Parts: sequence; C-alpha cells; structure tokens
Amino acid sequence: MISDIIMEIDNKEQQEKYLRAKGRVDEIKKYYTHLVVYIIVNIFISANKIMRNMSNGETFSEAFFDFNTFAVWVFWGIGIAFHTFKVFGFNLLLGKNWEERKIKEYMDD
Repeated sequence: MISDIIMEIDNKEQQEKYLRAKGRVDEIKKYYTHLVVYIIVNIFISANKIMRNMSNGETFSEAFFDFNTFAVWVFWGIGIAFHTFKVFGFNLLLGKNWEERKIKEYMDD
C-alpha cells in the first residue's frame, strides 16, 4: 500500500517529503501510544496501591496523598515530558534539526 503511493509520486523531492511526513506521523503515533500506556498503567498502579494501603488501615486521604502512590507518575512523567519535547519540537539535547544535519553530514562524506 505505501509502496504503491510512493511509486505514484514520480518526483524525487516529493517522495522525500512524503517519507519525512510519514516518519513524522509515525513519531506522533508512537508518542500517543506511549501516553495512553502511561495513563492506563499508572491508574492501575495507583488504584492498587490505594486499595492496599486502605486495607492496611489507612484512610482514603492518607492512602491517596502518600507520595509512593504517585512516585511512578512523577518519574515516568519525566520520561513522558522528554518524549513530548522531542516529538513536538523542543529537543533539549540535540536540537531541532540535528538528525537531518547528521544525515546530510554522513551523505557528504
């Protein structure tokens, strides 16, 4: 299916634009998958932890506001933040066009 679309595009520049756009869409799709997994897994972990703490005699508010309930949210959330910055154009480490510059550099060698 994708190869059919690429074959229909006869201009090399248009093919490159299509492939870059396809790669970008794939990055965004992976980001949203990561975000959904983050939310679902953390809700499950938090609910489990709250129920376990309540069964050990804590009140709901004590169990809910325990830092350990949200530790995974916080630390995994840092990873989500970096992933967000990378996908949506704020790459702290390598810069916005780093990958393109590196590819061009290696192609010129």
